[in-house]
Amino acid sequence: MTLICCVHVCVAIKDVFRCWGSKTGDGQEVTLVGIPRSSVEFGLACVVAAVGGGYYRARCEDVIFGLTIPASVSPQLEAVVGLEIHAQIHSNTKLFSGSGVHFLSPPNSLVSFFDGSLPGTLPVLNRRCVEAAVMTGLALNCSINRKSLFDRKHYFYADLPAGYQITQQRQPIAVGGVLTYSLMGGKKRDQVVRKHVRVKQIQLEQDSGKSLHDDVRGQTLIDLNRAGVGLMELVMEPDMKCGEEAAAAVRELQLILQALGTCQANMSDYEIQRHVDVLQRGGSVQNQTRAYDSKSGTTVPMRDKEGLQDYRFMPEPNLPPLTVYEDDASVPPGADQAVVVQNLRARLPELPGVTRDRLVQTYGILPEHSWTLLNEDGLVEYFETVLKTTSREPRKVIGWVTNELLVLLKQQDWTVSQSPISPSALAELLELLQAGNISSWVAKQVFRDMWRSSGQKTAAQIIQDQDLGLVSDVTQLHNICQKVVDMHPDEVHAIKSGNPKVLNKLMGLVQKETKGRVDPVVVRKILQEKISWLEDASTD
Repeated sequence: MTLICCVHVCVAIKDVFRCWGSKTGDGQEVTLVGIPRSSVEFGLACVVAAVGGGYYRARCEDVIFGLTIPASVSPQLEAVVGLEIHAQIHSNTKLFSGSGVHFLSPPNSLVSFFDGSLPGTLPVLNRRCVEAAVMTGLALNCSINRKSLFDRKHYFYADLPAGYQITQQRQPIAVGGVLTYSLMGGKKRDQVVRKHVRVKQIQLEQDSGKSLHDDVRGQTLIDLNRAGVGLMELVMEPDMKCGEEAAAAVRELQLILQALGTCQANMSDYEIQRHVDVLQRGGSVQNQTRAYDSKSGTTVPMRDKEGLQDYRFMPEPNLPPLTVYEDDASVPPGADQAVVVQNLRARLPELPGVTRDRLVQTYGILPEHSWTLLNEDGLVEYFETVLKTTSREPRKVIGWVTNELLVLLKQQDWTVSQSPISPSALAELLELLQAGNISSWVAKQVFRDMWRSSGQKTAAQIIQDQDLGLVSDVTQLHNICQKVVDMHPDEVHAIKSGNPKVLNKLMGLVQKETKGRVDPVVVRKILQEKISWLEDASTD
């Protein structure tokens, strides 16, 4: 028995949908509840279950990745998840007009006559948007239709002046692709598992405007700045088995779009928490489209979406078929603005999956480390720049990048580009550590001091100012170790009785006594010699 989930997800901060359905057939109604297990995205899940010969359209109480089946539902049911993703194209102008695309602009300041649907205005296709869709299709191994068509999709909202959306229902620009994504699997979840989801199609379409509802004054305000912004709608087949797979697939798509530059692919986690709060209070999530308010960091209701709609699709009479060409030789004379597939294929960057494999094979790092590097914009470049200027092994460098640098960035909610410690500054610190001038404990202290100084002080300056160099006087080091041994007879007895782990405590005391200015390997050796001597002496 199969549950078919079709999850509509918004990669750029977009609409939130919700599905209400009814039972058709005999038997009990089936309910599927979405539980938030991932902070990747939110969206709509429409569930159809085949039960006892009848078909049921389930009611989605919440629509977030991480789908769980209640105990009341038969364990024979198998969840199958598909995705429909709307990605806002990264373009300076809209899909069919010359109006600019800028966030936080004053309301209705980016609206052309065409965006406002004034009589007599005609659409002019944005070449950049077409190229973005073709590049996305190539990156997802799609077949690019040399001829695609535009259609009108009719529905009536105040923020859709024309009363219809221009989309590609009949013959989209790209079809039949595959998205490869990875997630941790195995019994211990320590194995990298690669999976594939089929991409049914990619189509170009317009965005709508925003309706801002003022409940206090009982009025609705319309902002058409977003009306006509170019979108790519990516439809994936229901090839995924759980919310975790869906989350991994969307995250991989996000990285691909960012690498291509075809979509900024920014996501917000606010709506997930809003759904959770509503349900925990005993309420229900309303079936509505909501807009993201970047100033408040929240979403606001735009319109209700109740019931099924007849979109009355029809061919767009004001746009001819969209033609793209395989190579320059096939472009007819005079077609200066032609989109050439071969040229766009040559411009494709290294995609995330290829980058991960290269990092693992070239530097010998763990697969999970390659994921961490790819998940932070600019972190791969930072890591590789450090490697170019230090003799430290890649596996040592990756620890500093992911365990030291990334932790501090997360604490400040900063991007890699905002790091006060440059790759060259980190490389200098690692070279001092490699040369034996400082201990690993001191190196971490120096790193934090470099961070606090906003990069104004180098590692060498901090080491000199605070006298953090390794203790080079062997006699002094022996005396310090002897002092620690003499002052902790219980620990020495435990070590002599067969508990070598207690030696780490003595090493820590030596580190504290010297403010970390000793080589742990040397300290361990000296302590072992002294304890061994005491053991031999007691035997005699």
